[in-house]
Amino acid sequence: MKRITKIILWTLGILLLALFCFFFVGSPQPAEDMKWGVNFSKKHSQDLGLDWKENYNALLEDLEADHLKIVAYWDWVEPQKDQYNFENLDWQVKRANEENAKLLLVMGQRVPRWPECHFPGWVEDLSKQEREKELLELIEKITKRYEDEPSIWAWQVENEPFFPFGECPDPDESFLREEVNLVKEIDSQHPIVVTESGEFPLWIKAARFGDIVGTTLYREVWFEEMSMYFKYPFPPVFYQRKAKLIDWLFDKKVINVEMQTEPWGPKLMYDISLEEQKKTMNLEQFKKNINYARRTGLDTFYLWGSEWWYWLKVEHDQPQIWNEAKKLFK
Repeated sequence: MKRITKIILWTLGILLLALFCFFFVGSPQPAEDMKWGVNFSKKHSQDLGLDWKENYNALLEDLEADHLKIVAYWDWVEPQKDQYNFENLDWQVKRANEENAKLLLVMGQRVPRWPECHFPGWVEDLSKQEREKELLELIEKITKRYEDEPSIWAWQVENEPFFPFGECPDPDESFLREEVNLVKEIDSQHPIVVTESGEFPLWIKAARFGDIVGTTLYREVWFEEMSMYFKYPFPPVFYQRKAKLIDWLFDKKVINVEMQTEPWGPKLMYDISLEEQKKTMNLEQFKKNINYARRTGLDTFYLWGSEWWYWLKVEHDQPQIWNEAKKLFK
């Protein structure tokens, strides 16, 4: 028994060492052709006190971003049951068409920005089954409305749907499958991106549901559980090896849809000082994060925080990060 126990322990030790080396040792070659995009949220722009249309136009015209991720918020697309307001989303799509930009359009009940699930008030008293039925109707309308727009290159269905975060219902994989299948039935031409948190899962679930795996990447955040700022210890190769695993197992591409280039503090950004914000994001950290992204070997990154860069520029006369971001799109 002692001999068998030793063999088992040695085997486990070797396996653990092999796993450590696979995920933590190595330096990937940067991608030859990097594709940079930006996330844009009308809601977040407005919450920062900005003219959201000016913000969006600045991304297209001044920054010259040619890939944007935009959001169809349920509460402003369908503020009343069966009464739809596509004016703001139509405008964003139209401007992208005019500037020959490409859009990744996010839809579902859980989409970017706090509180993550943006339910209209009339949904609150519905049962789970009734709410999901209404959501599928909304997804159908959005997909049919924009599937032929030249700017649309892909759909993102839900945002990190396996991660229990925000003011949202519990994750439901069977319903996610319904959503994905519905979009595929309507539009077989555009791929579907399904996303997972970048740091801890292996992205297996996202690969099972989506045509493309979308992931996040954060470097320094506020950990509420420890009441402190925390810097993730993962090296760039950690993300490249997980992407290789997805390629080997599923033959699917991994892209980054949310790269941290804005602060993450103990409260929402609107409720903390500029000094506090700069503890997790400033010009030096922005440059470090961009360099880190290059070193992962991934070739597509949508930067998270373009509204904040613009806010610094127009509200605080601090255009440094905006101007640094410009260099990526020239």
